[in-house]
Amino acid sequence: MPATQTLLPTLPDAARVWIHPAATSLSDDTQAAVRDRLEVFVEEWTSHEQNVQGGVAVLHDHFVVLAGARTDGNDPSGCAIDDATRAVGAVADEFGIDWVPSLQVLYRTDEGDVAAVSRSTFQTRVEAGEITTETIVFDPSVTTLGAVRDGDFETPAGDSWHAKAFSLPEPA
Repeated sequence: MPATQTLLPTLPDAARVWIHPAATSLSDDTQAAVRDRLEVFVEEWTSHEQNVQGGVAVLHDHFVVLAGARTDGNDPSGCAIDDATRAVGAVADEFGIDWVPSLQVLYRTDEGDVAAVSRSTFQTRVEAGEITTETIVFDPSVTTLGAVRDGDFETPAGDSWHAKAFSLPEPA
């Protein structure tokens, strides 16, 4: 069972999720500090005077995951999302974390590392046969915790939007 199926178990599948991919691997100490700082934010997180039940995790040493669901069942408001964005930005500034630009493609290399490359570089690697339908790709644009738990965040490229966008070949 993938570890993401048990990710933030106190939150419902419908919880909104924001995934921030770090440009470089985060050390264990940095991960712990990021979680500590963001958990302080989560403890006080509100949306239109409703508490937001939230959680923080770091996946694969690269992905800072912030999830939240209002206790009344509604989605967090725009102001609550802005507050979360500021909190994540402050943590990044404090620890010198650079985020991967949004148009980059994230995937796992044959060596098991997380890589972030431009779409043109990804296409070049597809054409060279370095990336196939079996290559694991990451989709930080997923919007719910349930989607992460169900494998929509981390999946073989052949099962994702990458297959059509890059005409992925089957592995040799």
